Amino acid sequence: METSLAVDLARVQFAFTVSFHIIFPALTIGLAAYLAVLEGLWLKTKKSVYYDLYRFWIKIFAVAFGMGVVSGVVMSYQFGTNWSRFSDITGNVLGPLISYEVLTAFFLEAGFLGIMLFGWGRVGPKLHFFATCMVSLGTLISAFWILSANSWMHTPAGFGIDPEGRFIAEDWMEIIFNPSFPYRYTHMMLAAFLTTSFVVAAVGAWHLLQRRGDERARVMFSMAMWMAAIVAPMQMIAGDQQGLNTLEYQPVKIAAMEGIWPASQSGVCWSLIGWPNMEKEVTEFDVCIPHLGSLLLTHEWSGEVKGLKNWPADERPNATVIFWTFRIMVAIGLAMMAMGMISIVLRINRRLYDARWFHKLALVMGPSGFIAVLCGWVTTEMGRQPWVVFDHLRTADAASPLTVPEVATTLALFVIVYIPVFGIGTYYLIRLMRKDFADLPAVAPAGGPGRQQHAKRPLSAAQDPALPGRGAGEPAE
Repeated sequence: METSLAVDLARVQFAFTVSFHIIFPALTIGLAAYLAVLEGLWLKTKKSVYYDLYRFWIKIFAVAFGMGVVSGVVMSYQFGTNWSRFSDITGNVLGPLISYEVLTAFFLEAGFLGIMLFGWGRVGPKLHFFATCMVSLGTLISAFWILSANSWMHTPAGFGIDPEGRFIAEDWMEIIFNPSFPYRYTHMMLAAFLTTSFVVAAVGAWHLLQRRGDERARVMFSMAMWMAAIVAPMQMIAGDQQGLNTLEYQPVKIAAMEGIWPASQSGVCWSLIGWPNMEKEVTEFDVCIPHLGSLLLTHEWSGEVKGLKNWPADERPNATVIFWTFRIMVAIGLAMMAMGMISIVLRINRRLYDARWFHKLALVMGPSGFIAVLCGWVTTEMGRQPWVVFDHLRTADAASPLTVPEVATTLALFVIVYIPVFGIGTYYLIRLMRKDFADLPAVAPAGGPGRQQHAKRPLSAAQDPALPGRGAGEPAE
């Protein structure tokens, strides 16, 4: 019993730290791409509004990126402390994948991040734009390797098992591009872009509510709504394709997500609401639409779907939790798509910048992407249980031989440290987002490009850089 509780606490600890970490890459991946677009538009058009937006968001990016790095480093240590058996058994496969992330993405980001943050006035505009693009590329490459490793744990391929029970690599292409990876990577990248677009939209809406005619707020809000209108429908398609892939390789997860219990069922009803009861093996308070489940899951009106009773009780994920996390994620996705469609109607009617009710709604929707990402992560990872490597290595067999007090102590320390540290960091981010555009200087600092003082600390990136090509005292365009 104590061993089981220790494993559960180790899972809670990892879930706690991952939950804090994942929200920052979800923002910085999209924000890095947004910054590259803004700088590219500035170089092409020379309109100062794009440069002003760039230096507004670069401050937020710098803080969020730093918080993401710090929260990510902590998770690596847990593989050695709480999950040493997992590291030993899967290290031959997952170790190189994580190393590739460091050798490619981390070095690329580290090499160009300094130029991106502190290079204004010290390098040419084109080189600075190249650095911004490389940082953005680095975030995408980082996600590539991390999701490849995580996807392999869901759909392992290209491996063998040595006499001592350790996984060994046999085909690296099959390992990297395992069956679920292309779908999960696409789904996650679109989620990051959507998350960023609604954060940007919320900030733009805030400033529009303060000053409706501010050009920078208008441009920011317009770009974000275009992204929502384009990417939200794409995300629905990507999610559907990932669902088909999951039905093929992890049907028990689909059964838990949908609260389906019969061993095999055709013409499955899709539950709008319900409460899967793991002990009674039934979904209580079920309100469902006949045949819609089969249509959504198999794309056939009477498609057959396996239920949870097809697997032993000790091989079923917690349907009570992931039934609802999945529905929250889908509901938010539908709301995002509706926001994008409404924005197009308002744009056609020339009301996009005047509809205050829509701006207030966009402000409320600001954190929705983070909620959807967290719900999606819980659905994915809890849906894999009780396996850490699906169908091959149980979570209980992957944990370190720790006692309950040992794991509970470290978990308590994480809670004590994380909540104030990241709470303060988040508060600072919100303050930066609410900062008045009027605080951006209209002229470059004295000395002109190439003659500014060097930054003394990383958060000096939050200071306003000079506009390249604009001399001292020269007004903005």
